Amino acid sequence: MVPWPYIVVEGVIGVGKTSLAKLLATRISGSLNLEVVEENPFLARFYEDRAANAFQTQMFFLLSRYRQQQNLHQNDLFASTLISDYLFAKDRIFANLNLGDDELVLYNQLAAILEQRIRPPDLVIYLQARTEMLQQRIQWRGRSYERDLDPAYLEALSGAYSYYFHHYKDSPLLVVNTDNLDFVNVPGDFDLLFEQLTGSFAGTRYFAPDSG
Repeated sequence: MVPWPYIVVEGVIGVGKTSLAKLLATRISGSLNLEVVEENPFLARFYEDRAANAFQTQMFFLLSRYRQQQNLHQNDLFASTLISDYLFAKDRIFANLNLGDDELVLYNQLAAILEQRIRPPDLVIYLQARTEMLQQRIQWRGRSYERDLDPAYLEALSGAYSYYFHHYKDSPLLVVNTDNLDFVNVPGDFDLLFEQLTGSFAGTRYFAPDSG
């Protein structure tokens, strides 16, 4: 067992959040909470023209994630260890990167109200990878609206994530470099990562296995 009742897996697009969340839930017989990305009707248009569609995309995600978080409490999924593939507060990363100044003011006013009713996780696992690795994984999973994702945007998003989690203090944080870690296809790699979760800790812990 792991000493964390509520674990969130986070990271940039394509880094393996959902895959790891599913593996963890299976290993510990926990409950699983997955973000419903494909239901956002603005997402495909956002990737075609980010400036024109950012606000609608962001507001849909904010409200959709909020409703999903409230349902967690209503359905009592916290009765067992809960694994989620997104952190509610990470929505601000995308908002700060994509919204104009006036849009961001309105977004922040609403987000601040909603965040007051969100349960913080007991542990966040932040997955990192080089941009080239992220591109490979995005191509491999084959979502049509992500195939032409601008590498510069992906690089900027990675930088925004790194900045956010460098200052993250709301719960214990495990930072995992996945460049040399294939926890999906190599059981031994998943075991190495899982070992990092079996003991409690405070603050930030780093896990970066080398190519050996």
